[in-house]
Amino acid sequence: MTTPDLEPLRLLINNAPVDDFCGLSRNEMHHLLYEPFSEHSPVQLRTDISDEPLNTLPFFRLAEEFLKIIQREGSITLTPLGAVQRKIVRELYDHRFILDDFVERGITKLTREQDSIAIRSMHLTTEIAGLIRKAKGKLTLTKRGESLLHTDARRDLFLLILRSFVEKFNWGYNDRYTALPIGQLGWGFSLYLLQSFGDAPRPMRFYGDKYATAFPALVAQFQEASPDRVEKWFADCYCIRTFDRFLEWFGFVGIEKGRMIEKLDASVWRTKAMGEVFEFQVKAEPD
Repeated sequence: MTTPDLEPLRLLINNAPVDDFCGLSRNEMHHLLYEPFSEHSPVQLRTDISDEPLNTLPFFRLAEEFLKIIQREGSITLTPLGAVQRKIVRELYDHRFILDDFVERGITKLTREQDSIAIRSMHLTTEIAGLIRKAKGKLTLTKRGESLLHTDARRDLFLLILRSFVEKFNWGYNDRYTALPIGQLGWGFSLYLLQSFGDAPRPMRFYGDKYATAFPALVAQFQEASPDRVEKWFADCYCIRTFDRFLEWFGFVGIEKGRMIEKLDASVWRTKAMGEVFEFQVKAEPD
């Protein structure tokens, strides 16, 4: 009896659009998850990124200024706990690239690196990226950091910072939610969703629901809340990590602000900069 050739069927299944993935196929989702910067990914980094969009990306600008300060000083002395000293934190914050709500509202004072989640995250990311090194209580630039500070290398510097943040920096470090990689797993899928649906403001829960549908195993493993609050807490975790501390930090979304707005009801929309940094193969139709 001849064994049937199942390869055509396998290819058909793996390349067919999946509703839970908003029209992406299993193969496309695989590339988006595990090879997000490859030529097979439905989200591609543009090769012609100019200075204009780079100048509008807050986290990148914060990192760039941090590296320039170290270059200017030759080295900067750290606190006994290995943090950036207050005068440097203040200088970085005064650029006002990324503001801290608690600091702006006077609830906390900016007296140490830990008072700004963005500055702390940027410090760790540049270290993970191999742009700076720590030795004998001081930070200095590495040869890689020195070379990428040249004007003609800004795109390469941005790409390294972006990849280090999405691939190596632990997003869960900034919150008290789960150790599960909620948001960080499938960060490219969130960009894909924004390209598909972000032309008009939509509530964060819209994207949280689509992410949960695409990754039900993460929802099933989420143990940080009582059964009746799992969906809410899962969505909160996703939205804080993805929108507040990734997409907005990098200048790819705008977020509706207001003290009385429930987090999941706050509207988000994609920015012009996102389209100037990424290009997409979009299949989803807006609801």
